[in-house]
Parts: sequence; C-alpha cells; structure tokens
Amino acid sequence: MDCRQCASELDRPGDYCLVCRTANADAVVLELERDRATVTCLLDGEVVGARTVTTTPEGSGSDQNAVVELRNFAGLVADEVQRKRPEEVYVTGDRAVIGAVRGQLHHEFFRVEGEDPVQRVIDRQGEPALEVVDAPPESKLGGSHSTLIGGRAGQRVIYTVAGHPHVKKVIPGPIDAGGASSPTGVRAKATRADANGNVRVLIRDGSSVQENRVVTTAGDRELGEHVRADLNEALVEAELQDE
Repeated sequence: MDCRQCASELDRPGDYCLVCRTANADAVVLELERDRATVTCLLDGEVVGARTVTTTPEGSGSDQNAVVELRNFAGLVADEVQRKRPEEVYVTGDRAVIGAVRGQLHHEFFRVEGEDPVQRVIDRQGEPALEVVDAPPESKLGGSHSTLIGGRAGQRVIYTVAGHPHVKKVIPGPIDAGGASSPTGVRAKATRADANGNVRVLIRDGSSVQENRVVTTAGDRELGEHVRADLNEALVEAELQDE
C-alpha cells in the first residue's frame, strides 16, 4: 500500500507515513483473544489492512513467565496500533489482554461487541462510542449508603463492578433483609439495562439483598446490555456469580 498523500510505499497497509506525516488509517479494531489478536485498520469506513499476532500462553495468570509472555504479546499488539496513529481504537475480547494492551498505549479505547466487530465499527462510525473511564475503582463509589452487604466478599463485588472501564459510578443502596436465602454465600448479578444504559447490581448474602445502582458510559439500552454482560462475566470469573 502507498501513502494516500505522497504515494510513498508503506511497510504495512494503514501505516502512518513518516515521509509526509499523513495518517493512512483513522480507526483500528482490536479483536483480542488470549492466544491471538487481529488488528484491523480502517480508513473512511473501509478496511485497508489487517494483521494477526499470536502467542503461546504460559502457566497461570500469576506465574512470572505468564506475566512476561502477556506483556510481550500486548507489546506486539500495541506496536501495530502505534504504527497507524489512529484517531480511534475499538476493542473486544479477553479482558486480561485488553488491560495489558491498554497499559502500553495512550489511546482511548472504545468497546465494540457482536459477531463481526469490524463491520459493527464501520456501521457505527460517527455515532457515540462507549467512553472509557480511566479512574481507580474507589473513586467511582458514591451515594449516601456507605454500608456494603457481605463483608469482604461484598466489597469485592463492588470493586469488581467499579473496575470496569465503562462504569462511571457505583451507588450502593439500602439493605433489604427480607429476600430469599442464598445457600452459596455472597452472590451478585447485574440486571437488565435501562433506557439510559445504566444497570443495577444485586448482591445477596443469606436472606439479605442490596441493590446497587451502576452508572455506565452507555447512552442507550443496547450498549448498556453489552456492559451488563461484561459485568456478569467478570463476576463469574471472580467466583461471585454462578454460571
């Protein structure tokens, strides 16, 4: 592929031209799995190039070799993005990989879902995307109710939810002691999104239930449902929800 401005040959399709300093991609879509990443670059709503980066995961997430391997994998993906210098970066896939790649880039990430994320981005370009809230979970807590149900496990629920990049604020609600008893300890679930894209997370501990309002960056129910599904997946992985 040649530069659209000066016709200089580019090393890879969509690369930023270092000769005339012209961008040849305005958006990048990252489809990130634990062992494979596809980096697709777009220009004016059309695919101009795609590249796949692979890795071989090592050990568990806490193993030092696995940590180094994930960091190196994320570095290769981040390098592909940096070569393009896009205006927007859309992402879907494995949260651990997303977090590792985000840590090596200064770009704002927008979440995209669906069976064909690239086409989804093309269809939605020009529409508002999901904003990422880059803030520590503790800074997202608000409201007048400071008591959390379930002790440390309940606190872990709230911090898991607040740690999501598309959550702006978590507002704990009052505790209702009249619910049905849960035999499996503290359990949590995000409910269906409302018309504004916000959800509620119900935490159950024994016969007590706490409803927590979650304000997201989604502007409608459809995008809010993507955040809800993400939150429930995170709660399952944290062993705070039954699959």
